Amino acid sequence: MSHPAIQPLTTPSSDRKWWHSATVYQIYPRSFCDSNGDGAGDIPGIVSKLDYLQSLGITVIWLSPIFTSPMDDNGYDISDYQGIAAEFGTLADFDRLVSEARKRGIGILLDLVVNHTSDEHPWFREARKSRDNPYRDYYVWRDPSPDGGVPNTLTSSFGGPAWTLDPQTGQYYLHLFSRRQPDLNWENPLVRAEVYRMMNWWLDRGIAGFRMDVIDLIGKQVDAGITSDGPHLHDYLQEMNRETFGSRDVLTVGEAWSATPASALLYSAHDRNELSMVFQFEHVTQAWDETYGKWRPKPLDLVALKAVFAKWQLALADDGWNTLFWGNHDLPRAVSRYGNTTGYHVESAKMLATVLHLMKGTPFIYQGEEIGMTNVPFVSIDQYKDIETLNMHRLHLEAGLSPEDFIKGANESGRDNARTPMQWDATPNGGFTTGAPWIEVNPNYTTLNAELQIGDDRSIWNHYRRLVELRKQHEVIVYGQYHSWLDRHPDVFVYSRTLEQERIVVVANFRAEVVTVTMPNELQSSGRCLISNYDMVQAIGEEVTLQPYEAFAMHSDLRVR
Repeated sequence: MSHPAIQPLTTPSSDRKWWHSATVYQIYPRSFCDSNGDGAGDIPGIVSKLDYLQSLGITVIWLSPIFTSPMDDNGYDISDYQGIAAEFGTLADFDRLVSEARKRGIGILLDLVVNHTSDEHPWFREARKSRDNPYRDYYVWRDPSPDGGVPNTLTSSFGGPAWTLDPQTGQYYLHLFSRRQPDLNWENPLVRAEVYRMMNWWLDRGIAGFRMDVIDLIGKQVDAGITSDGPHLHDYLQEMNRETFGSRDVLTVGEAWSATPASALLYSAHDRNELSMVFQFEHVTQAWDETYGKWRPKPLDLVALKAVFAKWQLALADDGWNTLFWGNHDLPRAVSRYGNTTGYHVESAKMLATVLHLMKGTPFIYQGEEIGMTNVPFVSIDQYKDIETLNMHRLHLEAGLSPEDFIKGANESGRDNARTPMQWDATPNGGFTTGAPWIEVNPNYTTLNAELQIGDDRSIWNHYRRLVELRKQHEVIVYGQYHSWLDRHPDVFVYSRTLEQERIVVVANFRAEVVTVTMPNELQSSGRCLISNYDMVQAIGEEVTLQPYEAFAMHSDLRVR
């Protein structure tokens, strides 16, 4: 039997990082665990669940923002970068979280939101007092256009103009998101120095690094109409690296909706001295409608999805590093978007996990994904809390979308899908809180919760636990070369990972029907099945018959014929 010549050299030890074999777990603090019954999750609640995360095998916890904030955008509008929001706890609570997590071999990743602040930040309060205030240039201000209107046509990601008039000084300020999130002026070296000082303050407290919110926007040049990938973006990131984390062994992940395979290497190549990796979203956005975007998503196109994954795996094969994720706090629940929650919930959730976690890169699990949490069945716009959804509801209805179609789209793609409370057990509110939750709990918590799954060896949770452990055990999963197969098959995803004489073949059925597929000669082999969501497979023959949403990984030694 012949095999393809996919046998790269072992990754040099000097290029190996602890986060290559890590698995990151994202916590949305408001919705994770409420320790005091006020209806919102908090830091003591997170501390109480560290054993749960340790048993899952997690290496790093990424916390969505916990900083002092008026919560216009659920904490992504920060009014004090060195303060903890009172509803989440205290700085002492945070220090205890870092300490207790470290005892369990877990690092804490903070969400660095430095494209913008809250309009209640002291810098902005000073900046809007007068045009000659020392803090004025911390933000982006422009005179009205000749007709008295907005300076230019830039729009906010949350809908409407990206400019708001400040009546006191007669100028407009820029906000690429909510009007209560004024953009910082990164061209001002004083702003950059303040940010670096703050970052070092947190790093000195023992955190494991940062996830960097919309970091591709900090180099904006608004007079040229440039918001992402500005000409000085990478200068700023290299300066940030030099001034803060470059000499520390930490993880840095940039959120970059504009990222391409080429620009991802600018962010994360070994010799660039910028970031560890970036989140890219091409696998998400390729399924959005051309007119209505994510509010009217297209049906899953597996051929297109496979092509995106393969493109990124190959682009960062020898340098840089990939992030692997299905969901986060901005995206719908993975099993609802890509799987099947009606007839094959468990099978499809395990299949999606298998496909993702065995690629090359660092996997990110969004809270509740490990138990297969689903999108919310809201029926009224009044049930939504997210500022983006509420703004877009108004704008899309004005543009002609029916209320029913918008709710359908919001139930498929809205950010609140990811923000309903974590479902811990079958007690009221899913064990999340003893009070009234800040947003409704998904009603399926009585049958879909962590407590039921931890003790069930065939649960989604235990499948995730095995995948996390496999990454720690097998170098081929961490460093093996990716090769895709059967790229045009509309139902089946097949890829291999090869490192020297070791190979893993991953086969997954994305359909709710039995599918029989003819396998390439090169992949036909016996070996050891590492993981499966049905019965363990004994060998890959000329034909493989896959049950609905079946997925497995076969490990083999290429020296054995």
